[in-house]
Amino acid sequence: MTPTTTPAPDATTQPAGSAPTAMPTARIVWVDGRLVPEGEATVSVFDHGVLYGDGVFEGIRYYNGRVFKLATHLKRLDASARSIRLKPTYSQDEMAAAIRATIEANGMADGYLRVCMTRGSGPLGLNPFLCEKPCTFIICAGIKLYPEEIYRNGMSVITAATIRNHPAALSPRVKSLNYLNNIMAKIEAIDAGAHEAVMLNHHGYVAECTADNLFIVRGTQAGPAIVTPPLHAGALEGVTRNEIMRLARDAGYTVLEQDLTRHDLFVADEMFLTGSAAEVIAATLVDGRTVGNGKPGPITNDLIARFHALVAENAPED
Repeated sequence: MTPTTTPAPDATTQPAGSAPTAMPTARIVWVDGRLVPEGEATVSVFDHGVLYGDGVFEGIRYYNGRVFKLATHLKRLDASARSIRLKPTYSQDEMAAAIRATIEANGMADGYLRVCMTRGSGPLGLNPFLCEKPCTFIICAGIKLYPEEIYRNGMSVITAATIRNHPAALSPRVKSLNYLNNIMAKIEAIDAGAHEAVMLNHHGYVAECTADNLFIVRGTQAGPAIVTPPLHAGALEGVTRNEIMRLARDAGYTVLEQDLTRHDLFVADEMFLTGSAAEVIAATLVDGRTVGNGKPGPITNDLIARFHALVAENAPED
């Protein structure tokens, strides 16, 4: 595969929590081996990704021209595809080259990538094996989920009535195009005037938020511990989640994966969320209850600083 390159206007964007993003007047999108202006980047109305949400994706950050944990993201994309019996058209090396070509074409040193792989076009009906071939596309853009003051002061979250999909129905480790479950929980947060929603699993334990993994800090006899729900609770194995856990352990913090209840959130000393789009952000209000002293806590702030230092100059790509 040799991607076709198309020049784009100079533009810059910033990681979440920094200055507003400046975007090109016309983004360049990679679609099945071609770089085209966004107005020409189309997907068929008969694509099963459109009709049934049949496909997988990755959301990836890049900093200073370096794609954060690129190999890890592409391995997860491949694992998601294999789990739903979707055979990728391109190898991981070809996808890495396409991602770099898309970044270069958009002229953005920092930004956010959405890599999508759909089942492809086919006749109406659920049979995926009647689709001709997968459709793969890469969007390069800026993203800013929350205003700057939310990163400084912390966000409010609620517990959603919409629970996480049962893991026996679809593994939460499959990052599928069908996000309706998460979207319904997000609507609950918006209706409640909150920034995010915590989703519980079918046992009533915390799984994750609509678009982020969740951590709390609580005291133990051995000192403060950073606790996050285990994967079996219904959490996505987040790339940023894993990196924050590594940074925390390297800094000497105790990190635990344990089932959490709503009560654990209510009495936590600190709470923060992680995700490729959101990066790391404190939660200071949950279901109307103040977390800690109502401000981002010292451990949260330390991990935010460590993460920003990690990606500032030489973001790891593997």
